[in-house]
Amino acid sequence: MENIRNIAVIAHVDHGKTTIVDQLLKQSGTFNDHEVVGDRVMDSNDIEKERGITILSKNTAINYNGVKINIIDTPGHADFGGEVERVLKMVDGVLLLVDAQEGVMPQTKFVVKKALSLGLRPIVVINKIDKPAANPDKVINEIFDLFVALGANDEQLDFPVIYAAAKNGYAKYALDDTNNDMKPLFETIIAHVPSPSGKDENPLQLQVFTLDYDNYVGKIGIARIFNGKISKNQNVMLIKADGTRQTGRISKLIGFLGLQRREINEAGVGDIVAIAGFDALDVGDSIVDPAHPKPLEALHIEEPTLSVIFSVNDGPLAGTEGKFVTSNKIDERLENEMKTNIAMRYENVGEGKFKVSGRGELQITILAENMRREGFEFCLGRPEVIVKEINGVKCEPFEHLVIDAPDECTGVVIEKLGKRKAEMKTMVPTGDGQTRLEFEIPARGLIGFRSQFMTDTKGEGIMNHSFLEFRPMIGNVEHRTNGSLVSMENGVALAYSLWNLQDRGVLFIAPQAKVYIGMIIGEHSRPNDLDVNPIKGKNLTNVRASGSDDAIKLVPPRILNLERALEWIEEDELVEVTPQNIRVRKRYLDPITRRRMANKTK
Repeated sequence: MENIRNIAVIAHVDHGKTTIVDQLLKQSGTFNDHEVVGDRVMDSNDIEKERGITILSKNTAINYNGVKINIIDTPGHADFGGEVERVLKMVDGVLLLVDAQEGVMPQTKFVVKKALSLGLRPIVVINKIDKPAANPDKVINEIFDLFVALGANDEQLDFPVIYAAAKNGYAKYALDDTNNDMKPLFETIIAHVPSPSGKDENPLQLQVFTLDYDNYVGKIGIARIFNGKISKNQNVMLIKADGTRQTGRISKLIGFLGLQRREINEAGVGDIVAIAGFDALDVGDSIVDPAHPKPLEALHIEEPTLSVIFSVNDGPLAGTEGKFVTSNKIDERLENEMKTNIAMRYENVGEGKFKVSGRGELQITILAENMRREGFEFCLGRPEVIVKEINGVKCEPFEHLVIDAPDECTGVVIEKLGKRKAEMKTMVPTGDGQTRLEFEIPARGLIGFRSQFMTDTKGEGIMNHSFLEFRPMIGNVEHRTNGSLVSMENGVALAYSLWNLQDRGVLFIAPQAKVYIGMIIGEHSRPNDLDVNPIKGKNLTNVRASGSDDAIKLVPPRILNLERALEWIEEDELVEVTPQNIRVRKRYLDPITRRRMANKTK
């Protein structure tokens, strides 16, 4: 046990968690000379690689001078906070990474609050010290102030600091050191992270914190051993969070080293292993000695704050682009997702509709994107916040929003957020012509704000938010101010027709795109919806005139990805998702039905 350390790497998104784990793996001597190690090796799924973000927490183990260090890389997005929470329960220390230029950000506060409340003592790593505008001393003061504000104890306030540039592969005890490897970080981890408590002689206690699935062995639980030893084929008892018990056998025991998983025969206190043998396995369940069944405290996962309705695609093009289009297939897929993703919930609300709840739009669109790539076809409704009743008062989720925007854009950002019921808390110039604004805003107010924000800041603004708390509901929040351009014909869009429609607003489609009645082809420049004909061709005659035969010049369309489409739509609109296309459409395609329904809701 003296030779084991369990740590999690926590930070705001894009502060370098995965890169620092890469360097620890490469420089620990865990890999053989002939093994080629890529960049961001822990981000294993396609979407993680494309977007450069971590979605699922992942663990690895390295050996350094005879000490086994189990490292868990966690996501930085607030939407995946559920992953971070449960991981922190499994470790004895954390590496808190903070960008030397950006400093403390919303998600930094969220993860630090969780770590401090569990009594963990962070090792602070000031990363990216090679950035031109890096200011490590200012960042350390910010971190100290944050720790004080979050009620850290004296031991936690006396945190060790390491300066690093993970991309370049070095860490230092002081800024003027000439060190060029990660040795100071390894030594700090071994010196400051406590060894696991618990004893090999005690009755077995281990807790599952992540799930995996294998087609051959079924559900796999990744768990930490808190007491006792575990071995392959051992008879054990599974105790679930609700207290139900069942006995079984460990059919497979897997250990981690580097990027590899390998079968092992036994493991002891403090180690992180993967086990198979129980179909009923869930995150937070305890595996114990049947003779001395003492379960560990169940893991608390924060409730979802946002829900989206997934429904069967009933448009005219349904079934032409996807493999899985029926409600049974969608139901089955969502049920499988919930087996491994415990921060999400789903319920079948009938008529081929499923209500999926999560911590934010990103989490839900990542699920939708995965399903799309697997060949599913479905529709998504507008995201809605989950309203809770607390002491007889209706409450809604509020978010802590931090914005970095160019100085000349702050006025328009403050004005737009004011209409969305945001309350400004601080406004600080950060130099380089940028200002940092902090707000508290109802989660409703953030739906659909990002695309408007990017336009207002000419693409230079950065916004981050994390869940704050549930508060009593406040009045109406302003939504999108522009109407839709809605197709009134079925067919294929023509360049001539789109050219004539350009003046009416921003188009979402290019020539030769398939369109149908009720499909939205663009954003109207005015507040009302407008029915348009995108398939009308030019009437040809034998006469040619240089004046009337203008060259058709089309402005490139605004291509909507899943996030942008989901943020953009209103309550009477849907996003149609297929493996080949993302379209937006009206909920009721027929214009007469649409008008009748609009009158009803008024």
